[in-house]
Amino acid sequence: MNTAPDHPRPDAVAATDELPDTAGITSILVIAGEVSGDMHAAQVVAAIRAQRPGIEVFGIGGPRLREAGAETLYDIEDMAVMGFTEVARRFSFFRRVFNELLDIARERKPDLVLLVDYPGFNMRFAARAHAMGLKTVYYICPQVWAWNRARIPRMARIIDRLITIFPFESDCFEGTGLRVDFAGHPLVDEAREALQSAPVTLPCRGTRRVALLPGSRPHEIRRILPVMWDAAMAVQQRHPDASFTIAAPSPEAEAVVQHCLKGLAGEPARWAVVTGQTRQVLRQSRAAMVASGTATIETSLMLCPMIITYRVARMTYWLGKCLVRVPHIGMVNIVAGKRVCPEFVQHEADPAAMAAALAPLLQDGPERAMMVAE
Repeated sequence: MNTAPDHPRPDAVAATDELPDTAGITSILVIAGEVSGDMHAAQVVAAIRAQRPGIEVFGIGGPRLREAGAETLYDIEDMAVMGFTEVARRFSFFRRVFNELLDIARERKPDLVLLVDYPGFNMRFAARAHAMGLKTVYYICPQVWAWNRARIPRMARIIDRLITIFPFESDCFEGTGLRVDFAGHPLVDEAREALQSAPVTLPCRGTRRVALLPGSRPHEIRRILPVMWDAAMAVQQRHPDASFTIAAPSPEAEAVVQHCLKGLAGEPARWAVVTGQTRQVLRQSRAAMVASGTATIETSLMLCPMIITYRVARMTYWLGKCLVRVPHIGMVNIVAGKRVCPEFVQHEADPAAMAAALAPLLQDGPERAMMVAE
């Protein structure tokens, strides 16, 4: 059985090691605005509460943070939006939440503000919280190294402590005076556990199983799933024995997936939607089509060959092209420093091209072997 790469530190424990001494902390304001942030924040909160069961944690989060004992004043279901135009449409909502949360911070005076990813909201909140005299800790570094290195000095001024998940991120802040601690990626240990656990029976069968990961946000799913679906049908033309499993990270995402599928023409002969079992789906798949983001790291840790795709609104894509300063969009390729997995972004997300790139990954051969090794 394959095993995930070794990693020197357990993620949640490592992150809490880098926090200021929790002995003097009685309350924490946490802001995690997306599914992945909710998951990572929950691990840290659970580790903190294991040390100090009576600590008060409140803020923005989802089901995982609630399970860890946090009080969620606003839910990630309402906060998870990505892209310039998508955010602009809901600007008034985000401004209201932002101002209300500042008022709550003034009233409840938390000992620590723990900001998890979600940079568009959290960087602005860090500045205001710091100005109020609150200690700010940022966990999972905003990707300023990709799109705006000019913001690094400002980050050093408004953040008291930065905890990173990729080792190369620390170098970006050298000489700024900001304390930066590398805690490791939260998914490493989870992937190892998943690979070592007993396989879960999944509904979709077939000699060549293909995983579809269209994202977790509703607008992502609506833009990306249709092209993946068309690519799946093209794959089946090449490989009639193929089957396809759509991995939904939550019941809410599954509802969006099911609604989206109703509007699509045609379907592969064998397919299923599985919720809350993404790693098991990846573990049992020969290859995957994955929306760019954290899921590419998760897929790589499960040693599942993949192609990466992403589509956003035209204006968002144009602005992104102007700002982004890295040659790849997939995080697995950024970490590797080269294109390990093919990328199909925006107008290049053509179903026929995606199916052609996926085909050699479904059979034993040099392409598949090389990608697994990388």
